Amino acid sequence: MESPGRRRFACHVVCGLAAATLAGPALAQGNDRVVFATDWFAQAEHGGFYQALAEGIYARHGLDVTIRMGGPQVNGLQLLAAGQLDVAMADGLQVLSAAEQNVPLVAIAATFQKNPTVVIAHPGVTRLEQLKGKPIAIASAANTTFWPWLKAQFGFDDAQKRPYAFSVQPFLADATLSQQGFATSEPYSIEKGGVRPVVFLLADYGYPPYSEALVVRRDTLDKRGGVLERFVRASAEGWKRYLADPSAGNALIRKDNPQMTDELLAYSLRQMREHAIVEGGAAKRDGLLTMTDARWRATVDFLKLTRLAKPNVDYSKAWSLAIVRDVRVLP
Repeated sequence: MESPGRRRFACHVVCGLAAATLAGPALAQGNDRVVFATDWFAQAEHGGFYQALAEGIYARHGLDVTIRMGGPQVNGLQLLAAGQLDVAMADGLQVLSAAEQNVPLVAIAATFQKNPTVVIAHPGVTRLEQLKGKPIAIASAANTTFWPWLKAQFGFDDAQKRPYAFSVQPFLADATLSQQGFATSEPYSIEKGGVRPVVFLLADYGYPPYSEALVVRRDTLDKRGGVLERFVRASAEGWKRYLADPSAGNALIRKDNPQMTDELLAYSLRQMREHAIVEGGAAKRDGLLTMTDARWRATVDFLKLTRLAKPNVDYSKAWSLAIVRDVRVLP
């Protein structure tokens, strides 16, 4: 059974951004036009944005928003750097990688307050620490994301690693094997395969990177701050509505991605609610899509601890709270 997950572990490293053409903001005719790219095919994890479009929330904020789906062959940050997008969705580590390459991109908001990365084990495992020394299937890109964190925090070692082919079949066939995944997708496939997995959300153990950050070019932030503020506010309102009643957003998701099923949409939303992935953490106090300096600095500290950070890089230029601090759409 092939996992419906986004397979974005293979896309965490930003490639070729420094060579992107640094053109002007996309579709400059009309300051209220916003072209926004998600990080994968349309799914529940993008629900608030589709809800804002479906219910006319963007229009009420004076915005003409186009949502473009991502996918395995789409490098959203490269398109953003080249001026073909106004806003792109990306993992926080991708944004910090762009800073290392002196690409003028900046995160202005974060969809997920908890990174949805999980380690999935078979029944009988009760603590993440029990997986030390046991085989875990991970993708190669995990070597620059969560795997060094697991080694530093739990004493995992490289001898445990097994190849991960973005399928749950090896897990289903081997009761000793654990694997990587996203809380909103791979456990669903495993349950469909007849196993009730044990799921460890790494964010609950301190894994710090933001996920599904909203990223813009620095010059877009400087010149179109008012438009971006309305976009973030409308998106936050869309997420509040989606978490309450996702029907309108799901209809647009299925239109963009006909392979998406109602069952998986419901499962993913249930997992986001149960883990408080969107409305948890600082969002309870500061509003949906919020970010904090402390969380970003903790991510940079993680990179330094695991020797993934590069010397003489000003990582603080990779994020800005100028937009999101005034939005405050509470869950």
